[in-house]
Amino acid sequence: MTRAELMGQLLAFIARLITGAQGHWRGCVPQAVQRIYFANHQSHLDWVLIWAALPSELRARTRPIAARDYWTSSPLKHWITREVFHAVYVDRQRQGDEDPLAPLQQALQGGDSLVIFPEGTRGSSGEPQAFKSGLYHLARQFPQVQLVPCWIANVQRVMPKGEVVPVPILCSVSFGVPLVLGDDEDKAAFLARAREAVVGLRPPGGD
Repeated sequence: MTRAELMGQLLAFIARLITGAQGHWRGCVPQAVQRIYFANHQSHLDWVLIWAALPSELRARTRPIAARDYWTSSPLKHWITREVFHAVYVDRQRQGDEDPLAPLQQALQGGDSLVIFPEGTRGSSGEPQAFKSGLYHLARQFPQVQLVPCWIANVQRVMPKGEVVPVPILCSVSFGVPLVLGDDEDKAAFLARAREAVVGLRPPGGD
């Protein structure tokens, strides 16, 4: 077993220890099919929690999207995201004519699944912000990839925006019914429907 694999097992254990990392498969089952998991976004731990909630056999082909400037800002963060999570790095500021979706497209073309956050940035309230257009374009370009909405509950209490030390609180990830982009569905309608699918997974009375 490699050092990266050992670190992955350790991080999954720590995530489950701190948060429980419970996965509730309410609309689909965990299986080895190519997917885009899209979720609400309120913490740097969001994609770690989704990753830890997946069965171990799915983690190797499920890659989170990570902001290059933040997750490569130190050698340790860069190594963990590159070697353990096999993150797909994206630039938050567009560089010239470069397509910001290009790294995601390359990963999907290679057969990987992705974890993305269509809000584009972490929110500070319980309600997800409006979804950006990337999810729509990926759905158009890769119709064979399942689009699975997810709701991450309580993670903002574990590591709120601006905090660096996690607090042990039980968290969960609910996985919903895969969405299918309609043949004539426009971008605004699809993104609104995708956001509603995520919000609809929120536990009653929960965050």
